[in-house]
Amino acid sequence: MRIRPERVAQSIRREVTDILEQRVRDPRVNGRVNVTDVEVTSDLSFARIYVSVLADAAERERVLAALTQAAPFVRRELAPRLGLREMPEIRFMFDPSIEHGARVDELLRKLREGEPLDDEK
Repeated sequence: MRIRPERVAQSIRREVTDILEQRVRDPRVNGRVNVTDVEVTSDLSFARIYVSVLADAAERERVLAALTQAAPFVRRELAPRLGLREMPEIRFMFDPSIEHGARVDELLRKLREGEPLDDEK
């Protein structure tokens, strides 16, 4: 049955967003991170939290390093909020989908306005 892991993933997504906005005090994280998705294994032992960071590659790496450092704190904050017997191990992963979407929007805008397309990517 796949309903429970999906429900737990939705709860984790909602709560992690709140924790990152309200409780994490690291300036590398504050206001720069959007939780885009959460995947939880069927046995609820592991959760991948996908985040989007609108920044250059170096800044993105700094933010992901800060999130990796904050993961134990986030996990401790999640435990009482979720009420699970065993709290899944969490790992933050970069999700490039928002950047890809922004790139597609930019290309469509250039096409619509008749601007030349650059071949940088």
